[in-house]
Amino acid sequence: MIDIRVADADDAGAIAEIYAPYVTNGHVSFESEAPGAETMRARMAKHGGFYPWLVATIGEDGGMPRIVGYAYAAPFRDRPAYRYIVEASIYVSQEDTRRGVGRLLYGALMDTLRAQDFTRAVAVLALPNEASIRLHEAVGFHRAGAIGEAGFKRNQWIDIGFWVCKLNDSALPPQEPRPFSTVGLVRY
Repeated sequence: MIDIRVADADDAGAIAEIYAPYVTNGHVSFESEAPGAETMRARMAKHGGFYPWLVATIGEDGGMPRIVGYAYAAPFRDRPAYRYIVEASIYVSQEDTRRGVGRLLYGALMDTLRAQDFTRAVAVLALPNEASIRLHEAVGFHRAGAIGEAGFKRNQWIDIGFWVCKLNDSALPPQEPRPFSTVGLVRY
């Protein structure tokens, strides 16, 4: 059974382990070195609980649940006018990508962001990446544009695509987003 819960500082090591292969073995992440647990812990704490970090766990054979994926939101851009939009990211352990973890985890993140009153979520995907495109579109994202040859990694130029998910209507005046620390996980 897959469970979704709020990530905590003790999850940073497992999160770093899930993320590392995406950095070292492919083009999905534009980082050149995989961050360790301390770096992940700092990233999780960076915005003081305003943006959600969620983990998916699977308990197998009655043992302790293991973290098999994580998803989080961060500011889309730093300028104040962008505060209604977030950038969303998700990573699932490569052994667990076909178990439905991504849809459950990302669905919970989108529901939580809706409850926080954000209007849009943006995902930036390294291309090609058909599995990630399918996941994003399954939870409500649509392609909004692309930049060719946006990054250079592993001796090749990599394109990026922008996918956008409408979370809430853009009201006038806009509803100020609420901190994750006050909203909490909406769906699990």
